[in-house]
Amino acid sequence: MKAAVVGISGPELLAREAALFRAHAPAGVILFARNIQDRPQLAMLIAALRRVLPRDAVFMVDQEGGRVARLRPPHWRAHPPAASLGTVRRAWLSGALIGLDCADAGFNTVAAPVLDLRIQGAHDVIGDRAFAEEPAQIARLGRAFADGLLAAGVQPIGKHVPGHGRARVDSHLSLPIVAANHLDADLLPFAANADLPWMMTAHIVYPAFDPARPATLSPMIIRQIIRQRIGFQGVLVTDDLAMKALDGAPADLAIQAIAAGCDLALYCSGEYAPTEALLTRCPPLSNQAIQRLAQARAEAARRRLELDAEALAQERDRSLT
Repeated sequence: MKAAVVGISGPELLAREAALFRAHAPAGVILFARNIQDRPQLAMLIAALRRVLPRDAVFMVDQEGGRVARLRPPHWRAHPPAASLGTVRRAWLSGALIGLDCADAGFNTVAAPVLDLRIQGAHDVIGDRAFAEEPAQIARLGRAFADGLLAAGVQPIGKHVPGHGRARVDSHLSLPIVAANHLDADLLPFAANADLPWMMTAHIVYPAFDPARPATLSPMIIRQIIRQRIGFQGVLVTDDLAMKALDGAPADLAIQAIAAGCDLALYCSGEYAPTEALLTRCPPLSNQAIQRLAQARAEAARRRLELDAEALAQERDRSLT
């Protein structure tokens, strides 16, 4: 199994995609709006993917609430952005409700919560995706949201470590450089949630940590900041290697990211040729990554509760009015 999670092109699994996954099995897939039409279609797509992917494959989706949501009305319930939650209980309720939606649709891993700071004057690519401005509050609300996801039986991914909040450009479009010399506030929400099963790296250069390489490709940042200073020992996945913050072929970037210390390379475009190249050349999962993935699955299974979605939705709706 390759150390990669990849996207596919559309709402059906193409024959050549299925053949590629059989020949060079990724650790999992991530689905986007282009892959999701309604409940019956999504169920058929995930069933087709399960037939060609390994038994313990990752089925990932970006479902934060607010503007980052792949499961949308009228087929799924709407969820508010993180910035509107404000209390631990509401954050837990949103995490649980998002988790229930995602688990019911066939996903086992959700790319949330955002643990970045909301910084005045920074680019709004984070904006209301952040829970708050104050680091300790972000840590508490992010923890509650992640606990809600786990209660629904899905694995949360804290992002974007070591912090995207100060970036003044969108890393989807160009490479941010965060020149601050003191980033303790940015690291605090991640350190306070260092026991989460997953985290996702930021495509950002932090000269205080590594003047040359963005976090995703930096052995120094991954080993000294993420693994040691923050203390995170779970599954570390890159942000999307198709983003324009990074230069180079996706396959080359995946190799660099794994060599730097990431467990998984994430490539979301769904374009066949670069996905084929990436899966062909990407190294297999390391033994340590296999162990971390197993621990993440076990944690979600252990924390799962029997939840009443309608009762939780009514409570959250009442609390937000």
